[in-house]
Amino acid sequence: MTALPPFLAAALRQKTAHTPVWIMRQAGRYLPEYREVRSKVDFASLTHRPDLAAEVTLQPIRRFGLDAAIIFSDIMTPIEGMGVGLEYAPGPVIHNPIRTLTQVEAMRPLVPEQDVPYVMESLRLVRRELPAHVPLIGFCGAPFTLFCYLVGGKPSKEFSVPRAFVHGEPIVTARLLDRLADAMIAYLRAQAEAGAQALMIFESWGGLLGPADFRAVALPPMQRIVAGLQDIRARGVPLIYFANQGMANLEAVKDLPVDVVGLDWRVPLGPARKLLGPDKAVQGNLDPAVLFAPKDTLCRRIDDVLRDAGPAPGHIFNLGHGIWPETDPDAVARLVDHVHESSVR
Repeated sequence: MTALPPFLAAALRQKTAHTPVWIMRQAGRYLPEYREVRSKVDFASLTHRPDLAAEVTLQPIRRFGLDAAIIFSDIMTPIEGMGVGLEYAPGPVIHNPIRTLTQVEAMRPLVPEQDVPYVMESLRLVRRELPAHVPLIGFCGAPFTLFCYLVGGKPSKEFSVPRAFVHGEPIVTARLLDRLADAMIAYLRAQAEAGAQALMIFESWGGLLGPADFRAVALPPMQRIVAGLQDIRARGVPLIYFANQGMANLEAVKDLPVDVVGLDWRVPLGPARKLLGPDKAVQGNLDPAVLFAPKDTLCRRIDDVLRDAGPAPGHIFNLGHGIWPETDPDAVARLVDHVHESSVR
């Protein structure tokens, strides 16, 4: 039997020769080669052109010894495929926010190969180019996170409008979350069929909810997604759930049948692993700001994360959030090299 690549082995809680590492937003503005591509096209065009999306997906893999690639796209891409008009300015802006049951019912059921074929073609192009030991991650936004943008209409720090909407319009809320969950099941399934070897779900805004509301609002559509992808998981495609600002909700997340829980830098890995239990791997969670520290400090902080994660199998090293555009690529090279060297020792 061929050994699994380290990233997939760790996701399935198997022993690895070193701790695998990749970085959220690793294909992005901190790389000069990305900025060169981006200077020629706008963001939406970049996500819609498979040749360019594949190129920027591969750029960090060529530069660093990363253990996984993640397809270049956006969590709102499938929403476009459902017939919702949006633009990036620079974040997603919905000019006609979803506020009524009529609007929810008007959203098209997502047929990925028909509605977002460019994402599937990007995945196929990247898989053909990646080395065998570097798996490809597909992804989507969690239903509540997508809900925040659809109801709020634009990015926000607090998303007060959608959070109030949850309580003021519970019927519309539940229907929209179910519609989004079903679309993400189809979207993730299509990504796996197109070549994604792991699937990640970004819950960027679930941490805005307290434990009771998280269980009542954000968790049920996630349970619906995971239940709808059990056959994909059974084929060895792990599911990763990134719970940003999720410390208060880990008690609920521990019962979600995913393979990996991604944690932000505010969450100590040791206690989180103990709470989540032995059936889940963890991903994270260096503060992105530490990449601006001197080399010795950076290496010490990397070792702190590795130590906190403990010796048990099932740790994927990552930042606790997406990499900042101002980051020096040399710091990323030091990060990747030190994670590999230190975890082998």
